[in-house]
Amino acid sequence: MSAVEAFGDRLGAVQQFADLLAGDGVERGLIGPREVPRLWDRHLTNCGVVLPRVPHAATVADVGTGAGLPGLVWAIGRPDLQVTLIEPLLRRTSFLQEVIDTLELANVTVLRARAEDVQETYQVVTARAVAPMAKLARWCMPLVEPGGVLLALKGKSAHEEVDAARRSLGRLGAKDVRVRTYGDLEIPTTVVEVST
Repeated sequence: MSAVEAFGDRLGAVQQFADLLAGDGVERGLIGPREVPRLWDRHLTNCGVVLPRVPHAATVADVGTGAGLPGLVWAIGRPDLQVTLIEPLLRRTSFLQEVIDTLELANVTVLRARAEDVQETYQVVTARAVAPMAKLARWCMPLVEPGGVLLALKGKSAHEEVDAARRSLGRLGAKDVRVRTYGDLEIPTTVVEVST
């Protein structure tokens, strides 16, 4: 799947975000300089291909969003979503707010907090490259409203992580756990989907 297929008429706004990541994002240590040539395939399109899985007009929380991956990408690609970017570090939240202001995004909120301190619940909770599944579930599952879903973007070890976390996922209210891949990419996006 190409960036055009993933983002459609929102591609221009995603390009603006890519430019900010490649400039200020690198200067401020949110992404490494070696990631710049891989921004589209490894990061932006990698996040964007999951968007068809996100229900229309959903409330979304991105735990440990860092540079805004995937939450900010999803908010840019899908203006129907209401996205909360949860991030404890000030330098990251400052960057995220600047991006939101620059791109004039009305559907995103930055929340400087640790996931454990957040009281609200959301229809969709996501995280990308934050922690192993067992630990991630402890942080994220309390934020998923009943009937909602955790969409954890993972790497090749997704199946092993799910096997190791299965009992704790059950204790945290998981009704269904699946590992799916998205996108016709060189490296498809692997997502652990945990339904409540």
